[in-house]
Amino acid sequence: MWQTAWQLVGKFLWTLRIALPKVAVGWMFALLTIDFNRVAIVELGVAAVIVTTLLSIHYLLAPFQVIVGRLADTHPILGYRRTPYLLGASIFASLLFVLLPRVAFAMGDGLPGATAAAIALFVAFGLCMAVIADSYHSLIAETTDKETRSGVISVVWIVMILSTIFSAVVMNAVRPSFSPEAMQTLYNLTPPIVIGAVLLGVIGVERRLGREELVAAAARARALAPAGNPLASAFRIVSANRHTRAFFLFVACAVFALFLQESLIEVLGAEVFAMDIKQTTRFQPIWGAGILLGMLLMGLLSAALKVPKKTVTLVGCVAAASGFFLLGVIALLRLEPLLVPTLFLMGVCAGVFNVGALALMMDMTIEGATGLYMGLWGVAQAFGMGGSAIAAGALHTALIGTGIMTPEGAYWLIFSAEASLLLTAAWLLTRVDVDAFQRTAGAPAAGAAPATSASTLDVATATA
Repeated sequence: MWQTAWQLVGKFLWTLRIALPKVAVGWMFALLTIDFNRVAIVELGVAAVIVTTLLSIHYLLAPFQVIVGRLADTHPILGYRRTPYLLGASIFASLLFVLLPRVAFAMGDGLPGATAAAIALFVAFGLCMAVIADSYHSLIAETTDKETRSGVISVVWIVMILSTIFSAVVMNAVRPSFSPEAMQTLYNLTPPIVIGAVLLGVIGVERRLGREELVAAAARARALAPAGNPLASAFRIVSANRHTRAFFLFVACAVFALFLQESLIEVLGAEVFAMDIKQTTRFQPIWGAGILLGMLLMGLLSAALKVPKKTVTLVGCVAAASGFFLLGVIALLRLEPLLVPTLFLMGVCAGVFNVGALALMMDMTIEGATGLYMGLWGVAQAFGMGGSAIAAGALHTALIGTGIMTPEGAYWLIFSAEASLLLTAAWLLTRVDVDAFQRTAGAPAAGAAPATSASTLDVATATA
């Protein structure tokens, strides 16, 4: 009994450890979305459209995940395919934050070249995030099995949400009021926090491959992906396999539907229910608390019961769709007392969906090409999130800003469309068979080098 208890404690501590890189990611994004966004627009007077465009650049660079995934699959560093890429990108990204306040002040002062410098910083950050996302998710996929993966993912995302809360507390403690010196001090904390969290989280987690394993892994990775440009290869992979194609569309469609409300829900409170800013500021924390509870419950259920991930994802998808339909009715009929409870329950459904969908993404990979496929799913997520950010503003302007519809009717239409998209995503998921995908996608790709044809150059590359 004691041995079993120690094993459970060991697994839990390992899970907490591999979740630590999410503390680094949570800190960086909290600085950008909570602090930089507000300071640049309000205190420094930078045009909002410039700031929001800078913050969305990383979505545009999501296709780089495919290139990184294929590069890491075929070019390990010192015997490791994930750790060096993850650590290197985290270090570089954290150092960019030390420069960010000075660039922001230069933009506020209207100095020539300041905006160009900011674009360069955010492009570099976006590239780093593409490397971090693909390497980290590939590492989890390769160090967990199908039975434990859902529980690990739940803990990882709970840690990220909690790290965002922790980040906000630290921000208020380090910089209780705005000043250039306080902002610089706050941003200078990024390298030690990020590098420390990633080092503690990943060093020793990935098994180092021996010389023969490296050669075999590189050859298998080349055999599983079409030759040529990685992005063109990824497109051929998506189009050639119906399960891959359906899953890519499912991820993009579901993420788009879930996140379309993110930019509109506070505006809904003001335009439909005449709520003040203090009241609407509660909405996202309530939604986030629901997601946290949903992921926690799903993690516990996954540990106790072997519920199929596809079933979990479908349940979360359909339940969230029902929530969006209800939210539309609440807006149309101005049922204010139901608004907050519905937001919370929708968050719970989204949390359940997140656990199932993320676990499915890791199942929808092939040994030897994990990085490439995780890159594909990362691109699908980015398309969904980036598209939803653009569509939210466009729909609001087209329906409400032009006066074509009342706010009540417009929000009913928007939320009903989100619900319909989630049901469409659920239908797409029913067309995905993970086992069939792994059988068909695991065959050598057309135009790829045979797995047995590793040359002397392959050996040299793999051991570099």
